[in-house]
Amino acid sequence: LKTTYLPPMYEGRWAGSMCLTEAHAGTDLGIIRTRAEPQADGSYRITGSKIFITGGEHDLTENIIHLVLAKLPDAPAGPKGISLFLVPKVMVNADGSLGERNAVSCGSIEHKMGIKASATCVMNFDGATGYLIGEINKGLAAMFTMMNYERLSIGIQGIGCAEASYQLAVAYARERIQSRAATGPVNHDKIADPIIVHADVRRMLLTMKALNEGGRAFACYVGQQLDLAKYAEDTSEQQNAEALVALLTPIAKAFFTDNGLEACVHGQQVFGGHGYIREWGQEQLVRDVRIAQIYEGTNGIQALDLLGRKVVANGGAALRLFASEVREFAHANESPYGDRLVEALERLEAVSGWLLEQAKADPNSVGAASVEYLHLSGYVAYAYMWARMAAVAQSKHSEDEAFYSGKLATAEFFFARLLPRTLSLEASIRAGSQPLYSLAAEQF
Repeated sequence: LKTTYLPPMYEGRWAGSMCLTEAHAGTDLGIIRTRAEPQADGSYRITGSKIFITGGEHDLTENIIHLVLAKLPDAPAGPKGISLFLVPKVMVNADGSLGERNAVSCGSIEHKMGIKASATCVMNFDGATGYLIGEINKGLAAMFTMMNYERLSIGIQGIGCAEASYQLAVAYARERIQSRAATGPVNHDKIADPIIVHADVRRMLLTMKALNEGGRAFACYVGQQLDLAKYAEDTSEQQNAEALVALLTPIAKAFFTDNGLEACVHGQQVFGGHGYIREWGQEQLVRDVRIAQIYEGTNGIQALDLLGRKVVANGGAALRLFASEVREFAHANESPYGDRLVEALERLEAVSGWLLEQAKADPNSVGAASVEYLHLSGYVAYAYMWARMAAVAQSKHSEDEAFYSGKLATAEFFFARLLPRTLSLEASIRAGSQPLYSLAAEQF
C-alpha cells in the first residue's frame, strides 16, 4: 500500500481525506455503523456514510485516498472493534495507472458558517473496495498516530486567523481618526487623533499581540518536542519529549483556537461597525476561526483529555516533568518575570494536586474543571514562553532596539494584564462540580 499510494500523495497528484464521523457518532466513535466485509482477494467491501469530511470530493487532484474507520462483522463492541481502511476514489491498477471509479460518492456538500472554500462532504460508501491498514480492530490507534500533528496544525490555524485579524486591526487603528487622546491632541493638524491612541483600542491590540506571539512561540516549542520524540538519540530525552507532547498537544489545540476566536473578535471590534461589514475582512476571520474550536476533537474534549488522561490518570507525572523544566529556567535565567512565572506555576501545581484528590471521590470533578484547567495550563505555558522571549530580548536589546523593546513591552503587558486571569480560573476550578449539578435536566 505504501509503495502504491504514498508517492503520488507526496507529489500532490493525489489528495487524501480522513473519514471518521457519522451522523450519530462524533466524539463517541465506538458506535460507528460503517461496515467492512472481508473479500476472497484480501480486500474489503466498505458500506456506510460519513459526514463532515474535509476535501471528500473535488477535481483538484487525479485521485482522493480516503482513510475510513469501519467495523468488521464480528468486531468487538465499542472503540476496540474499529479498523482502518484505505478506500481510493479511483481504483489503482497493478502498474500504478488509474482504473475504474470506486463505489464511493459525495452525497452532498455542507453549507457552513465559515471556511467556505473547503468542501465539507457527506460521503457514501456503497460496497466500495477498501484495504486494511495495520491490524484488525486497531484502527483507532492507527488513525490517531496523525492526531498530534493534526491538532497542532489546527491550533496554528487559530493563530493564523488571529494574526491576520491583528494585522488588519493595527493598520486600521493607525489610520482611523476619531476623538482626541485623553492626554490632549496628538495630531494637531487634524480634527481627531488615530484610534490607536485610545486605551481600550490598545488593550485589544496588545491582547491580540501577546496571545499571538505567545502562541507562535509555544507552537514552535511543541513542534520541537515532536521532533525530539521522533529523532532524539538519547532514549530518556525521547521518552520525556513523548510525555510532553502528550501533555501539551491538547493545550495547544484548544488554547490556540480559543484565543484565536478571542483575538479575531477583538480585531473585529477595533473596526467598530465596519468590522461587521463583509468587505473589510474581519467578519470572515471570525467565521473562519470558529471551526477550529470544533473539529479534530472539540475543545471541550481536548480539556477532558488533558485533565482526565494526561494529568489525573498518570498522577500528574507529565505535568511534573514540564514544571521541572519551567522552574529550572526561572532559576537559571535573569528574566524579569521569573518570580511571576513561578507563582503561576505553583498555582497550577496546587490546583492539580487538589483535583487529583477530588477525582477520587467525585466522578464529575474532572469534567467540571477541565476547560478552566486547560486555560490555566495554557496561560502558564505562555508565561514560560514570554519569560524566555523576554530573557532573549534583554540580552539582544542593542541589536534591534525597536523589535526587542517591543517584545519586552508586550511581555510586561502579558504578565500584568493576561496572566492574572489564572486567579479567576483557579477560583472557578475550586468551586467544584456541585454548582453544575444543582439543576435537574427539566429545569434548564
